[in-house]
Amino acid sequence: MLDFVVAGLSANSVPYFEGLDLQRAVHRAVVRGERPDTVLLLEHPPVYTAGKRTAHDERPTDGTPVIDVDRGGKITWHGPGQLVGYPIIRLSEPVDVVAYVRRLEGVLIDVLTGFGVEGRRVDGRSGVWVGSHGHESKIAAIGIRVADGVTMHGFALNCSNSTAPYEKIVACGIRDAGITTISQVTGLETTPEDVIEPVIAQFRAAFEGAVAA
Repeated sequence: MLDFVVAGLSANSVPYFEGLDLQRAVHRAVVRGERPDTVLLLEHPPVYTAGKRTAHDERPTDGTPVIDVDRGGKITWHGPGQLVGYPIIRLSEPVDVVAYVRRLEGVLIDVLTGFGVEGRRVDGRSGVWVGSHGHESKIAAIGIRVADGVTMHGFALNCSNSTAPYEKIVACGIRDAGITTISQVTGLETTPEDVIEPVIAQFRAAFEGAVAA
């Protein structure tokens, strides 16, 4: 069974390092078998985080702070209007990281479908995308780490956030694609709070075999 913790949204958004400390504490507990697999859901105040493969020229050049993190992937932005999810889940042996990422993408694609957004995968690129071939925009980013067989980090789903912060970076190291949000695609404001229950339902369907609402 999965446990879900909504750690802080909107005015109660969770500073990045506070969220990282929470992740690490929960990860240790899951590794030791002291708590069930857990998905942390939250918003962060504005912050850039750089994964292990971030190149120097992919960082902002305006003096904006960048936090180096121990996940895969490159640089991205987190901030108000974006739902961040940190699934801390023990993977079965043998550990298949690619299959886990595809599973996360599937969860997010199913969530988007419920809001009338056609999300899809793009060959050779992680995350979830919208738009036609050659004209894709990223709507959800994924970057993970697996330690002691248990996952950390996770996904960032653009709901009602501004896309302006992405103009200061090479988001996820991809230079030939745009960034979009649920609200931009549908024309209706959709906040992180609006997607919490669908995200929980789709995680249960994907990881517990439950029927999604």
